[in-house]
Amino acid sequence: MTLSLPIDPEANRLLERSPLALLTGMVLDQQIPLEKAFTSPYVLVQRLGHEPDARELAGYDPEALVEIFARPPALHRFPKAMAARVQQVCQVLVDRYDGDAARLWSDAADGRELLRRIGELPGFGKQKAQIFVALLGKRYDVHPDGWREAAGGYGEPDAYRSVADITDPESLRRVREFKQAAKAAARAAKG
Repeated sequence: MTLSLPIDPEANRLLERSPLALLTGMVLDQQIPLEKAFTSPYVLVQRLGHEPDARELAGYDPEALVEIFARPPALHRFPKAMAARVQQVCQVLVDRYDGDAARLWSDAADGRELLRRIGELPGFGKQKAQIFVALLGKRYDVHPDGWREAAGGYGEPDAYRSVADITDPESLRRVREFKQAAKAAARAAKG
């Protein structure tokens, strides 16, 4: 089973076939709706006129990439910062994985190594790394030993906590309810 978000079908197909697009969507998934984050790789492809690879994005002129990200409608609410972040992640892919985003996960020995590799990417803290491990495991059949444990609560089979759990409008609603409840609990804890 793959990711099925309520976004343009072509954007979903790009996420299915392109590990770099999937990773880019996850990079952008902060402080904007997840539909926007995971549609933006498709919009980037449209603006470039082709599917970029990690080497191209890592070496892209930074100012030109910011312009592409900022062109209305912007690919992210913080186009300059996120264009730079995408470039940084792509540079790690070039330096460590020969530019192949799928190698980030395809040859990880186990779930702990997978979580470590993802957590070493710019902008990926523990929670975001766990969500991506869960996304890979639940929707892309990436199952190194211990992946569910590495993903923490996001790896639970019947959880509705993150993008990893979205397969239809009902699951999206349940994920949104979980996030709203978690935010309310955090606010209440602060007093």
